[in-house]
Amino acid sequence: MYQRQGATAYKVDLDNTILLANHLGNPHTQFKSVHVAGTNGKGSTSHMLASVLQEAGYKVGLYTSPHLKDFRERIRINGIPINEQYVVDFVGNNKSFFEEHKLSFFEMTVGLAFEYFANQKVDIAIIEVGLGGRLDSTNIITPEVSVITNIGLDHMQFLGETHSEIAFEKAGIIKKGVPVVIGEYHAKTEEVFGTLSRKRNAPLHKAYEFDAIPMKSDLQGAYQQHNIRTVQVVIAQLQQKGYGVGIQHIAKGLLHVAKNTGLQGRWQLLDENPTVICDTAHNKEGLSYVLPQLETIAYDHLHIVLGVVSDKDLERILPMFPTHATYYFCKPSVARGMDAMALQEVASGFDLKGDVYTSVIEAFSTAKNKANPTDLIFIGGSTFVVAEVL
Repeated sequence: MYQRQGATAYKVDLDNTILLANHLGNPHTQFKSVHVAGTNGKGSTSHMLASVLQEAGYKVGLYTSPHLKDFRERIRINGIPINEQYVVDFVGNNKSFFEEHKLSFFEMTVGLAFEYFANQKVDIAIIEVGLGGRLDSTNIITPEVSVITNIGLDHMQFLGETHSEIAFEKAGIIKKGVPVVIGEYHAKTEEVFGTLSRKRNAPLHKAYEFDAIPMKSDLQGAYQQHNIRTVQVVIAQLQQKGYGVGIQHIAKGLLHVAKNTGLQGRWQLLDENPTVICDTAHNKEGLSYVLPQLETIAYDHLHIVLGVVSDKDLERILPMFPTHATYYFCKPSVARGMDAMALQEVASGFDLKGDVYTSVIEAFSTAKNKANPTDLIFIGGSTFVVAEVL
């Protein structure tokens, strides 16, 4: 699977997904949905939307990726992960079909999610795109609303070298006549979204042009304000379609995202004295929000536990990291993880100094032992690094 293996697990068409959907009786046509794409923020936005709709009394499916600790995190209904036995039975019942058609991990997982949501008769499901949009396995649904949170330069080996090329791939989720909400403005992508939405007669709503109603969320990162505004605009579109969601449901849903959906790893406070914070931001756009927020916290010294995957463009992200911190370089325990010594060598060229550790846990433990109660420890660089400390 792409989560652990990378490019070898990526497929470039929807043929197998369509075959599997037909084999399963086209479960994706049996429930309403919201489709969420974007370089950053799509996970938080998806969880926020699910939480709000749950507060309004709906039975809400939620499909997201990647997972942090347990595969079943990817498929939830009202925050409760899919039953383990259901997963086992699904694989057993369809194993010969999977093998015959050489289905990918993504394709099987999407089929599982769609069948589960249909079987459990959800009122609506929030479906997060895995990678890109146009050719993503989730892109066989016709949702109530399509959402594109933002566009950044990530997964360029699959999606294109420019903002416009990546925007085109993500805009592939725009469907004929279906409203689309764009979360954030980027000069190089606005024309792409405008052209495709007009071509498909899809009403275009630019969340960044709306004045958000001031609301707080239990998701603490300052960057969540962009997602809160996007969620409000999406909910407004659902209201126009007859969904009974009031302002009180939006406010309460935003305040209880983690409790309602089980979301972890977004500017999450793990400990105090010293303060320990983790965040799954792993590309330039995501880190541009997260790293400056470290400087809003009072601390005597900053410790950063850092690990990345091997296909990460270090030349784009390492210049963003503070040079005054002490670094604890480590390799996440997945095949895609970059060797910690290789990371240290590149980081030294950007004046980022620290030692190499044999594991994320060893790096984190050492940071805790060295830190004073008034220090700050940040853990990040990869979803996989964060997963190992939760």
